[in-house]
Formats: sequence, structure tokens, C-alpha cells
Amino acid sequence: MSIPFSNTHYRIPQGFGNLLEGLTREILREQPDNIPAFAAAYFENLLEKREKTSFDPAEWGAKVEDRFYNNHAFKEQEQVEKCEQELAKSSGREETPVTPFEESTEEEREQEEAAALKIQSLFRGHVARE
Repeated sequence: MSIPFSNTHYRIPQGFGNLLEGLTREILREQPDNIPAFAAAYFENLLEKREKTSFDPAEWGAKVEDRFYNNHAFKEQEQVEKCEQELAKSSGREETPVTPFEESTEEEREQEEAAALKIQSLFRGHVARE
């Protein structure tokens, strides 16, 4: 019996969402007439592959999902900055100074405009011939 306005939230097991995504992808790709039989064959094939290669896509998906949602790299910003400073000190080489972006000269601009006009006219001629 279901309760229509319940605040209950169910969590699916880790990796199960990835299995369902894979099944859905294959169903959409193959377009089978009998979906339950196709799903049974799909999961049997998946089990055989897992036994042969010892690679479990559900476990792999759970690890990827866990890594995505529980990434602690952003919490350790101060440690990263300290490590970068230590590497810069210990490397013994000087960093090259950043050179500012130089504006193109008037002559280069004219050449670029002439090239653009030539390309545009050739394209328009091509379109007109078709």
C-alpha cells in the first residue's frame, strides 16, 4: 500500500543506477519487442562478462559516483598552495616573466582584412555556382 503524500525518500544501492542506465541504453539501441526477455539476456551476458574479466561495471560506477560526490580536493586549497610554493622554491630555476600581448600592427590588420575579403568572395562565388 502506498501513501500518496509521504515524505519518504528511498536510496537506490550504489552502482544500481549505472546498471539501469546501461540496460536503458541497450534497449534504446536495439529496440527489442520483448523488453523483459531482453533485460534478462542482457543481465546474463553482463554476469558472464563479469565472471570472465573480473570487471564489475556496477562496482566501477559506484566508485566513480563516490569520487564525484565526495571529492575533497576543494577542501584542501591551503595545502595545495603551500606545496606549489615549496616546489617553486626547491626547483632552483627562475620562472619566465609573462610578456604582455602585443597588438597587431596596422600592416598586419590590412593583410588580415584583405585575406578575409578574398575568402569571402571565393565562398560567395562557390555558392553562386551551385
